[in-house]
Amino acid sequence: MTVHFIGAGPGAPDLLTLRGRDLISRSPVCLYAGSLVPKEVIAHAPSGARIVDSAEMNLDEIIAEISSAHENGLDVARIHSGDLSIWSTMAEQIRRLTALGIPYDVTPGVPSFAAAAAALSQELTLPEVAQTLILTRTSTRSTAMPEGEDLVTLGQSGATMAIHLSIMNLEMVASQLLPLYGADCPVVVVFHASWPDEIILRGTLSTIQEIVAQSGIDRNALILVGRTLSRSNFGESYLYSVSREREPEAQGDFKPVFPDAD
Repeated sequence: MTVHFIGAGPGAPDLLTLRGRDLISRSPVCLYAGSLVPKEVIAHAPSGARIVDSAEMNLDEIIAEISSAHENGLDVARIHSGDLSIWSTMAEQIRRLTALGIPYDVTPGVPSFAAAAAALSQELTLPEVAQTLILTRTSTRSTAMPEGEDLVTLGQSGATMAIHLSIMNLEMVASQLLPLYGADCPVVVVFHASWPDEIILRGTLSTIQEIVAQSGIDRNALILVGRTLSRSNFGESYLYSVSREREPEAQGDFKPVFPDAD
């Protein structure tokens, strides 16, 4: 028996990975976050599978469900939205499973910031503009942010920022980043990236609050901030530059070195 932690992707059912789909189809127990994972993803579960919406469950209840499946030798598809590497609560579940001796594996998913960038046809790192992307959030009713991870500190880098779980804090986001990025710095808010009801709102740090307020969006939205979101005058990558000096392997002069057989 194995618990399969599966990243379901940002929302569009066809952005679920093939591996994730196949694991779901073989798992007689399926736990999923009903508020964020579309039903089309759960539809891959086998006929007669136990389907449990974990949206209103606490950690103890989730682990109890998994433990019951373990006792009966039933694989579990534990499905989370987006990718499991950020804000998924996977770590605390794995800690419990490790203590209980319950095996697990992890299948990644398409993260929401990648889906948002795709919706914009946008590369979030541009030569000579920004080569760093910061994934962060702000604190609302959730866990407090560690010291040194506030927006004022992170924003001093000038990097492109993908700010999750923070649309309710948009006023704070704008007020803290405006002195660092400038009032005209582009901001894009993407609601339900890759869903059928996806909405894209464009503005600047000085205008985005009014734009979002008029839209009525107050949940499930990602905030992107940075100069890469509007720049068309950026340099070309060294990788494809015709002016760069060709390195030996590019000229066919590279010779692999193999260790001695003994």
